[in-house]
Amino acid sequence: MSETQRAGTTPADARSRQSGAVGRLLAFAGSRRALTYLGCVLSAISMLLGFGPYVCIWFAARDLIAVAPNWAAAANSAVYGWWALAFAVGSIALYFAGLMCTHLAAFRCASNMRKRTIEHLMHTSLGYFDTHASGALRRVVDGCAAETEGLLAHKLPDTAGSVAMIAGMLALFFLFDWRLGVACLVPVAISLACMFYMMGGRGMDFMMRYMESLVKMNKTGTEYVRGIPVVKVFQQTVHSFRAFHDAIEEFTRLAQDYAVTWCQTPQSLSLTAISAAAVFLVPVAVLVAPGETDIAHFATNFAFYAIFSAVIPTAMTRVMFMSEAFQSAADAVSRVEEVLAAPVIDAPATPRIPHDNAVVFEDVSFAYEGADAPALDHVSFTVPAGSTVALVGPSGGGKTTAASLVPRFWDADAGRVLVGGVDVRAMDPSELMERVAFVFQANRLFSQSILDNVRAARPGASREEVMAALSAAQCDDILAKLPDGVDTVYGAEGVHLSGGEVQRLMLARAILKDAPIVVLDEATAFADPENEVKIQAAFKRLARGRDGAPRTVLMVAHRLSTVRGADKIVVLDRGRAVEQGTHDALVAAGGLYARMWADYEQAVTWKISSGEGSEA
Repeated sequence: MSETQRAGTTPADARSRQSGAVGRLLAFAGSRRALTYLGCVLSAISMLLGFGPYVCIWFAARDLIAVAPNWAAAANSAVYGWWALAFAVGSIALYFAGLMCTHLAAFRCASNMRKRTIEHLMHTSLGYFDTHASGALRRVVDGCAAETEGLLAHKLPDTAGSVAMIAGMLALFFLFDWRLGVACLVPVAISLACMFYMMGGRGMDFMMRYMESLVKMNKTGTEYVRGIPVVKVFQQTVHSFRAFHDAIEEFTRLAQDYAVTWCQTPQSLSLTAISAAAVFLVPVAVLVAPGETDIAHFATNFAFYAIFSAVIPTAMTRVMFMSEAFQSAADAVSRVEEVLAAPVIDAPATPRIPHDNAVVFEDVSFAYEGADAPALDHVSFTVPAGSTVALVGPSGGGKTTAASLVPRFWDADAGRVLVGGVDVRAMDPSELMERVAFVFQANRLFSQSILDNVRAARPGASREEVMAALSAAQCDDILAKLPDGVDTVYGAEGVHLSGGEVQRLMLARAILKDAPIVVLDEATAFADPENEVKIQAAFKRLARGRDGAPRTVLMVAHRLSTVRGADKIVVLDRGRAVEQGTHDALVAAGGLYARMWADYEQAVTWKISSGEGSEA
C-alpha cells in the first residue's frame, strides 16, 4: 500500500491538490510572490516579441518577391532587418528580467519552505522522529524545496511564455492564410493528445508512485550507508540490505514501465508530428495552389508558415516539461505540508508548576499509529520523588514506550502521566524539559568537540563544569586517549568511540544538566563489562545530583543486575504492569520476574568449555 493510500488520499484527491499547487507554493514566497507574477508577465511579453522577427522576415520576403528580380527596389528590407534585431534583443532582455524576478521569488520560497519545516520539526514531539526516518525527512526538507525552485524560477515563467506563444501562434496562423494555419495546427493537436495520454490518468498516478519511490529509495539508501560497516564485515553486497535493494528495484520497474510500456509510442508520435510540422503544409499547398490568382503572394505565405513552424517543437516541448514540473511540484508541496501537519507540543494557556519530582502513571494506555495492539494497556505505577524505579520485562513489553511518555515524546491516549502531581500536558514543554534528563539507547554525538557535545545539555556551562561532569561520568580514560583531549572533534581524522564510551558521554551530558528527574533507557545496552562498571559508577553519581540530593530515576534495563538495587521494580508484559515490588519480593513471589531472574543467573554462569562437549 502506498503512502498516499495509507494517508487516505486517492489519486483523484491528488489531482485536485495539484491544481492548487502553485498557489500553495507561492504562499511560502511571502511578499516576493508579486515578483513571480511580474516575471510571468515579462516572460509572456518576451515570447510575443519573439514572433516579431518572423513577421519581419515575412514582410521582407513579400517585398523581395514583389519586385523580383529587381531586388534593389525593395528599399524597406534593411528596415525590416533592423526591426527584427530590435524584436530579438527586446525579447531576450525581457526574458532575462522576468527570470531575475522569478528566481528571487523562487529562492525566497525554497528558503522559507526549509525554514518553516525545520522550525516545525523543532516543536514536533520527539516520538515523531522514531516513526519517520531521517532520510525521508531530509528528502522532504531539502529535496522537495529544491524541486520547487525549478518550477518557480524556470517552469512557471516558461509556462506563461508558452501560453502566450500558443495564443500568438493561433493569431498568426490565421493572420495570413487560414488554410495553412489549420495545417500547422494538426501537429499541435496530435502532440497535445499524446501529452494528455501520457500525463493524465495513469500517467499522473505513476508520478505519485514515482515520487513515493524516490522518498523510499532515499530513506533506505541513508540506512544502507549507515550500515555499510556491517555489510563489509560480513562480505555482503547491496542484496543483503533487502529494503534498499527492493527500493531500487521498485524505482527501476516504475521508470521502465512508464518510459517504455506507457510513453514510448505516444512520445514518438508526438515528437515526430511536431518535428515535421512543415510536412503538413505540403499537401495543403498542393491542393489550394492551383486555385490561387496571386501565386507569388501564396508562395510568400507558404514560406512564412514553413519557417514559423519551427517554433512549434519549442512550444510543445515546454508544455510537456511544464506538466511534469507541475506534477513534481504538487507532490513536493504535499509532502512538505504533511511534515507541517505533524503534531507539535504546544504550551498550555495556563501552565501549571509541579510541586515535587514524583512521577505517576495513572491508568495509562497508548498505541502507535497503525499498530494492532496497544503498546501500553491501563498501566499504573508510581515513582516517588527521590526514588529509583526500574522497568523490566520481555522485549516488546512497553518499557521504552512508558519511559518516553514522561518527557512527552508521545502523549498518552488515555489516562495521565503526572510529574509532581501535574499532568505533563498541562506543563510548559520547556519547563518539563528542564526537569527531565534522559539517556536513551540511540545516542549520537555531533560532529563537534567532546566539550561542545557535552555542553549541549547546558549551553551556558563553563569549561570547568563540563570537565567535572565528564569526570563524574568516568570519562577520564576516554579523554586521555583522544589527541586533543576534550577539544577533540568527534568523527574527525578517524576519531570514533565505542558504544559504551558514547553512553558514558551521554551520562556526562545528563550529569551536567542536573535535572531532578532522570529517565534511562538501556543505559548499559552497548557496554562491555569494563564499560558497564564505569557506567554504573556514573549512574550512581547521576542519581545523586550535584547538591547530593537523590534524583527521581525511571530506568529501563534488560540486564537485571543493573536494577537489583532499585527501590521498586515494575514488570511490564504485553503492555500491562503484571508485577511491582522490590527485587527480593518479586523473586519470592515466583512470577514472571522470578523466572526472568532465574534465566539471567543461568546465563551469567554459562561458559564455553574445552574438550568434546560444548557448554557447561
